[in-house]
Amino acid sequence: MENHPVFREALRVVIESESDMVLVSQAASAPQAIEEFRRHLPDITLMDLHLPGTDGIGAVIAIRREFSYARIIILTMGNGEEDRQRAMRAGAAAFVLKTLPKDELLGLIRSVHGGE
Repeated sequence: MENHPVFREALRVVIESESDMVLVSQAASAPQAIEEFRRHLPDITLMDLHLPGTDGIGAVIAIRREFSYARIIILTMGNGEEDRQRAMRAGAAAFVLKTLPKDELLGLIRSVHGGE
């Protein structure tokens, strides 16, 4: 769930290039992200920290309130410790920079999917 179309497209290409991953949905705002989660119940959600409508942390809280098992990875451009702590308290499985190399991001997605 990412509000920048170019980055969203790049994530789509990266995920769809992996034989063990399927992209089920995309969203450009927090309300849309919550609705898409309800509709598709994804194994893993990649959530931008900054989304229109509310921030990504608000979306994490809303999703996890309904679906406590949701595994959500927060992606951000900033590395603020306060944001990281808020995300983790909200129930995010991980908090990573958007500059994370592709292979590391894919490894993180697989690790979170595996329960780590």
